[in-house]
Amino acid sequence: MGSNLSPYRLRKARDIYNSFNIFNAISWNLLVGVIITLFALRLGATPTYIGLLSSSFYLALFLLPLGKLLTRRFSIIGIFSVTWIIRSICMIFAVAAPFFEYAGYRNTALSLIMLGVFLFHTFRGVGMIGNNPVLSLLASGPDRGSYMTQIQIVGGAIGMFASFLIAMILGMDPPVFIFSILLGAGIITGVISGSVIRKVPEPQSEEESQKVSLVAIFKDAFSQDALRHFMIILFLVVLVSGVTRTFAVVFAREALGHNDGLISLYAVFGGLGHLMVGFSVKFFVDRLGAKPLFLVCVIIGLVSIFSVVFFPSSAVLNVTGAILFMVFLFFMLNFGFLGSEGIAQTYFLALIPSDKMLDLGIVYFFVFGAAGAAGSFLSGLFLDLLYTLGVTPFISFRILFIVLGVLTVIALAMQKRMKSLGSLPLKGALEVIFSFRDLRAISLLDKLNKTEDSHEEQLLLGALHDTPSSLAIDGLLERARSPRLATRLEAIRALEKLHRLSAKAEKALTEDMINNQFTTAYISARTLGNHGCTDAVSLLREFAASNDYMLAGEAMIALAKMKDEEFRPEIEKIILNTNNPRVKIMGCEALGIYRCADSLSVLLEILCKAEPHLYLRDEAVLAIAAILGTQQKFYSVLVRYVADTSLAVTLGMDEAEAAHEFCKAMIDKKKKTPEKSMSKIINQIDVFYSAIKEYMENKNGETLSRWILELPDEYCRGGSVAKNFLAETVLDNGLSGYKSLRLLIVHWSAYELRIWAAKSK
Repeated sequence: MGSNLSPYRLRKARDIYNSFNIFNAISWNLLVGVIITLFALRLGATPTYIGLLSSSFYLALFLLPLGKLLTRRFSIIGIFSVTWIIRSICMIFAVAAPFFEYAGYRNTALSLIMLGVFLFHTFRGVGMIGNNPVLSLLASGPDRGSYMTQIQIVGGAIGMFASFLIAMILGMDPPVFIFSILLGAGIITGVISGSVIRKVPEPQSEEESQKVSLVAIFKDAFSQDALRHFMIILFLVVLVSGVTRTFAVVFAREALGHNDGLISLYAVFGGLGHLMVGFSVKFFVDRLGAKPLFLVCVIIGLVSIFSVVFFPSSAVLNVTGAILFMVFLFFMLNFGFLGSEGIAQTYFLALIPSDKMLDLGIVYFFVFGAAGAAGSFLSGLFLDLLYTLGVTPFISFRILFIVLGVLTVIALAMQKRMKSLGSLPLKGALEVIFSFRDLRAISLLDKLNKTEDSHEEQLLLGALHDTPSSLAIDGLLERARSPRLATRLEAIRALEKLHRLSAKAEKALTEDMINNQFTTAYISARTLGNHGCTDAVSLLREFAASNDYMLAGEAMIALAKMKDEEFRPEIEKIILNTNNPRVKIMGCEALGIYRCADSLSVLLEILCKAEPHLYLRDEAVLAIAAILGTQQKFYSVLVRYVADTSLAVTLGMDEAEAAHEFCKAMIDKKKKTPEKSMSKIINQIDVFYSAIKEYMENKNGETLSRWILELPDEYCRGGSVAKNFLAETVLDNGLSGYKSLRLLIVHWSAYELRIWAAKSK
């Protein structure tokens, strides 16, 4: 059930729902939160009573079909509002319980609490028919997960502060009438929340689904493998979640002997856990997906279960240690299991089609209710049975938590069959969670989504360029369609830095290259080339001759990076025929990337015609160096030459002298090598120095040409083609006038001599 609201109306509806959420959370914590369990325990309730009290929360969900039936005559929002008001008023029975306790009718007081709570949850169960449709209406768009989590954050924050208030009040050991005051405040805020929700727009009705029977709904739900499997996992997780969080209060009171004030204080840390998991899920859910976060939360819950199992009985007497343990336990249980319940609903909303939201929502809450009710009630009976058999409360809870731990492990073992729904795998999600780069990227994306300032948007995109993360792809693609050129440029630049492109990103870049020539197309071409997107080869070939010279140049380089050898001769023709120096420069770079010796003659021709474009001359020389395999080392030599061209001869002789000394040292190390096998290179070393000197100082390359031809092919980088090319080049008096070319030939010769000396045997 998607949203049919405009952005303004959606924002307004969310504001109303947020107000409802605040009052609802206050009411919940003052009426049926930890306070009602403490109230019952104060009146001497048994574990079975507590289990039955807790199960009422879940049993009420079976009344959803009644709510669905009412939607045929009344509006969803109307049902939601009225039932929320009535449910709060029903807690008046619990408000009256202290008076009967004071009069000596404890059983009657406990019965009134049970009656109030059951009626509360009964009307809540009917009204919950509007929960999923309203959330589906409001949580539409790309921020579905974060908005759903925001609702949980509000509940967690209010729960934490409400528990703190209750802890302060109950910590002073007040009379039992204080519970009436707290419950009365909860009734008032509950009535307010029911009135506020009436202002939320009516969700879209589902005319066809109203005619489907309950049996048909369940048959449809459990005929779907993905949904059926998720429901089984949900059943196990909710069962464990309901039991652990409810009976942690009983554990603290009966096994550890802690008072109401301390237990309320633990609930504060439980609320903090709920709040922290809300912030964590909100931060991650729209980037990682619901499935991995669901699993992480369940694993954290499992850790908290095992902490009870392995908590030593001797530590019970250590008051400080026991208090710290309970703080940890309440925090982790709420962080893990409340987090898993919240993210499970987000996963469910993404799993089912929108037109079946109302019907399948009933199935969801039936499973939720059955798991919680069965778990709470049976756990209470189980504990009472163990007490009857003489097992101590501490050991009884340890046995119970062992059973719950086994059920949790089963749920985790079944997660592999859950649909990913576009989520990252668990391993990938954990890598993101523990990656500073990805965390920073997510933070930047959140800021990017909130900003309305184009300048700030540009700065954030620049920061994303410096923090490459695959999580940013969707956000960057959205900005790549911005009406502002600077924003589009920054977005595509940021895509370029990513380690891997998605299929969606490749398609978007290809379309940008086609539709946005003379603006951003050249960056898209460069990005496709850097990531080896071979599907774009045919288009890149076409754009290599484009009138957009930036695009043409980047297309040639992209093809070279993808080793499109078949198109290399076309690139040679393009750069020989064009008069655009930028295209020539980028074409030279492309030929350097190909590293094909057959292109040396083309580069030499460009070098000869480079005047007055000095940088084109340098690019041609560097491309020749790349083909010869010495560009990386030669670059620093060329930079020094460009800084002071009078150093050409000096730099050349430095290269020769350094190579000469290196070879002499290598020969000294190989004294045991037979003199016959070393005689040839020894002769070449002496010839080399004089040949270089003659070439650099007098531009006479005859000796150097002969020396190059005598180099062994097996040690010659660039092969025989390069060797013959350079041997001819040094004899050309016209080419000798290019000092940078002479420097390159000397550098290459010195490098080849070093290799020969090092590898000769």
